[in-house]
Amino acid sequence: MDLTFTPLDPAAHAELLHGWLATERSRFWGMTEHSPAQVFAYLDRIAASEHEQGWIGARDGAPLVYVETYDPAHLLPDGLLAPEPGDLGMHLLIAPPSGTPEHGLTAAVMGKVVSWCLHERGAARVVVEPDERNTAVLAKNAAAGFRVLEHVLLPEGAGAKRAALSVCTRADFDASPLGPGTRPTAHLRPDTGERAHRHLVAKALAELSHERVLAPEPDGEGGFALGVPGTEVRYHFSARVLPLEHWLIDPVSITRTVGGARTPLDVQVLVAELQDVLAIPDGLLSTYLEELASTFAARCATLDEGRRGERPSAEDLLCADLPQIEAAMTEGHPGFLANNGRIGFSLPDYRDYAPEQGRSTRLEWVAMRREQSHLALGEGLTEEDHAVWSLSPEERHALEGRLAGRGLDPSDYHLMPMHPWQAEHRLPITFAPDIARGDLVPLGAGGDEMQPQQSLRTFLNRTRPGAPYVKVALAIQNMGFLRGLSPHYMRDTPAINDWLAALVAEDPELSAQGFRVLRERAAIGYTGDAYHRTRTTNPHRKMLAALWRESPAAQLAPGERAFTMAALLHRDHEGRSFAAAMLRASGLPPEQWLAGYLRASLRPLVHLLLAHDVVVMPHGENLILRVREQQVVGAFYKDIGEEMAVVGHRPLPDGMERVRAVVPGEEKALSIFTDVFDGVLRHLAGILDADGILPADRFWRQVAGVLDEYEADHPDLARGLAGDVELRTGSFAHSCLNRLQLRNTLQMVDLGDQSSSLLHAGRMANPVARVGVSTGRPPSGC
Repeated sequence: MDLTFTPLDPAAHAELLHGWLATERSRFWGMTEHSPAQVFAYLDRIAASEHEQGWIGARDGAPLVYVETYDPAHLLPDGLLAPEPGDLGMHLLIAPPSGTPEHGLTAAVMGKVVSWCLHERGAARVVVEPDERNTAVLAKNAAAGFRVLEHVLLPEGAGAKRAALSVCTRADFDASPLGPGTRPTAHLRPDTGERAHRHLVAKALAELSHERVLAPEPDGEGGFALGVPGTEVRYHFSARVLPLEHWLIDPVSITRTVGGARTPLDVQVLVAELQDVLAIPDGLLSTYLEELASTFAARCATLDEGRRGERPSAEDLLCADLPQIEAAMTEGHPGFLANNGRIGFSLPDYRDYAPEQGRSTRLEWVAMRREQSHLALGEGLTEEDHAVWSLSPEERHALEGRLAGRGLDPSDYHLMPMHPWQAEHRLPITFAPDIARGDLVPLGAGGDEMQPQQSLRTFLNRTRPGAPYVKVALAIQNMGFLRGLSPHYMRDTPAINDWLAALVAEDPELSAQGFRVLRERAAIGYTGDAYHRTRTTNPHRKMLAALWRESPAAQLAPGERAFTMAALLHRDHEGRSFAAAMLRASGLPPEQWLAGYLRASLRPLVHLLLAHDVVVMPHGENLILRVREQQVVGAFYKDIGEEMAVVGHRPLPDGMERVRAVVPGEEKALSIFTDVFDGVLRHLAGILDADGILPADRFWRQVAGVLDEYEADHPDLARGLAGDVELRTGSFAHSCLNRLQLRNTLQMVDLGDQSSSLLHAGRMANPVARVGVSTGRPPSGC
């Protein structure tokens, strides 16, 4: 059915609609006794309203349907519906039959109107509130995919009825009988699945060979073979091995054969058949396979979006801002195979909250009784300052008003944001006793639209540019951890951030390289639950906490933009590299561009270690690069409270001893070797080599050159404060990330003693070793 919609014209349409509304079938509109003048007045109010619109839908030029759309946040009573971005309310009135009733007309009109609301009016969710006695409309709503949230009593101004408050998302409608028949799992097709499996198998072979778990054997010129012990299964592929034992595998070349017969690639099959080689415990294999399935599903989704032209190319990102680039990224951690586990998310959750979906949401808020919670503030920040910084005036007024409306004094409570998933799945169940006794008071959604970042539980504020990032607890299993936040750790977080920020700001070397810190200025946590009374710690203690971090937006100079360092490792859905596109667009020789990036990112991290005995975890998400004219000119470091350590004996302020982890010099150097060289630069070198931009040997010579520059500028610091750090050594301990996850998919390391939790596979030749220094590399093995 084709319908065309035109805006309501009360003068032109009042007589027509009066005839429609006067019929018995329109009784639920409550206007059967209205006079023409009353109908005109009603329509005139709709046309003049800022938050309501009227529409006439015509088929072949003949009016067939009247539709009202409205903003539920303004027209539904407060507290009735938790608003979401893109909500659109809808009322529907179909013309009475003029002759023989047309079979299926109502269903066809309903489907067309809902599709129009979602796809032409731009709604993310359609909201309806039909009278619960209107069983015919309720049936049509259900057929269109509407889900009844609850039965509510609407007051006189909203229609004075008991209504079935219902919502319908695009996914709901697409999967409904009246929808286009699109399956929610339409992205899981054989062709897309084959591409995703091939990508993940290539990554598995590359990273597990890099970690020396697998040992492929040369098999002809440029070819390798890997056999599954005790079977006739063999994998064949073409590859080059670059410095740091980085396996550059051609995915197209990979084949799997059984007894010589070619079979499909499947990353779960690969892992399951190599379980003994990978040393995955029997009790944890299924969990790891589920994380792989989730990673596979996410890959299929982004490949399908790319096929439909819905994902940006690498070139599209050259002028994109940080939120756009965050939403464009799809790979997750470059080293981990199962990097998008997200166990606990449903498919709708994935679409709502996965960073690569780029959707905005609103955080939920909960009030916590002060005696059962704590709010830690950075130096010079008062509670009032924090309230102004973290909440818009409208949000603060609304949240405090909701408390006061329940007879509670807002001054007796702290306000904490929560991930919507956490608020739905954990707050009302896991903490039901705390809500019942009034120590926790759910307050509903805030007003600011927030976009999840690649770190999944961190949100950027899209409504108020420059407002703080918010990091919240999220009790889902992802990449070897339950993604909680510890209230215990949160107590000291602002003070630790202030200390490191002061150290960075006062250091001329760091200032010269444009290196800054994004401070976590405030942190909050709840400890009044039963889980904090157990004898030992447990994951439930990390479900109610949050922190607020400075945004880089307010610190960018004119002409600058920012994105995480992880973006330099991004390839788009066609395999094109963002780093290569950026380097070409800069117009600089590759070595010059690379040197600028290394001075802004590597050199400050080396200086923190050698001059201050401070190590950080600078994986791709924790460094935000400042870029001007496609050149990296500086960097922000973030995520300090949980991922910074002092590895020497320098004095620390009271309350900061928990960050001290004194280790020998060789282990200090691993903060550069493992986290920077192996975790980031190895992958960037592989990308630039594979794309024909810069051979890997020249890449690593440039890295060595930047270290030489630093040593020339600071000869007294070349070996660190204690003289025990050597970054130009011949080899270093080969720390393995996937081995950690394979050993324990539920908790890779003990966060209280990360050093002793690590797994090493012998030693790795240092690509920046001084000429003439022996690599000292023994045979492979743990």
